Amino acid sequence: MIPRLTLSLLTLAALAEPAVAKVEIVATLPDLAALAAEVGGELVDVTALARPTEDPHYVDPKPSLLLPLSRADMLILNGLELEVGWLPPLLVNARNGEIQPGGRGYLDASTLVQTKLQVPAGRIDRAQGDIHPGGNPHFTHDPRRAAEIAVGIGERLALVDPDHAATYQQNAARVATGLRRLAAAQRKRFADLPAAKRRVVVYHDSWVYLVDWLGLDQVATVEEKPGIAPSPAHVARVLSTMKSQSARLILQEEYYPRSTSATLSKLAKGELTVLRGGVHFERGETYGEHTQEIADLLHDALTK
Repeated sequence: MIPRLTLSLLTLAALAEPAVAKVEIVATLPDLAALAAEVGGELVDVTALARPTEDPHYVDPKPSLLLPLSRADMLILNGLELEVGWLPPLLVNARNGEIQPGGRGYLDASTLVQTKLQVPAGRIDRAQGDIHPGGNPHFTHDPRRAAEIAVGIGERLALVDPDHAATYQQNAARVATGLRRLAAAQRKRFADLPAAKRRVVVYHDSWVYLVDWLGLDQVATVEEKPGIAPSPAHVARVLSTMKSQSARLILQEEYYPRSTSATLSKLAKGELTVLRGGVHFERGETYGEHTQEIADLLHDALTK
């Protein structure tokens, strides 16, 4: 039996032992937050600035977002100017040198993606709509690209918190392997569909990476130009394309207006499928779970 005095001293020593501080991570998007949480595990605390129900181009830069940024050891942003309309003023006012561009804790996820899609050539102006000079920024809809991001997060966490470098790198490798397996399995699943079943229309041109991953055929976009509402003439052209190519499915995120897409799907005797823009990170959903759900919804819609 341990003497009472010795037990008391041991208890006091345990209480006096400082807790291991977690790495504070802020991610602009819930997809990135979910990946960071899996790679970091119990060694990190992760905050997502945007919700999956928010258009990531137009997040409200509320003052409440400054607190997690001011305390962050690491910031993960999507990049390719997706957050250009709201993140820069928050970074300035957060006054946290660790997460400023060029800082050790600043990680632009787009730099981890090996191949970007829809990189424009030539001169760009606002008349072309919401064009991103570095390429389409919606790469988190592809688990193959997400696997690359997971590996990069592990490498950066190893720099920010070198004492746990091996853990971060092992976690990142495990997450990336799981996502690549998921990507390959779903790619094969969709490849087994007839070509006519794989034709889709999108509202905003934000599903290009998903289309590339699953081998779908995007035949039209409801928006006339990115970020610009469609004209009646353009809507008529989209309807004609849907009918001539037997494209029945329209995809869009829940934060875009649905009236035009709903009308088109009705006239084309098709279906409108509304998808979440990202992981329900606030509910504990993982990136893989969300991606599997999206794939299942799409497959069900295409096989009706």
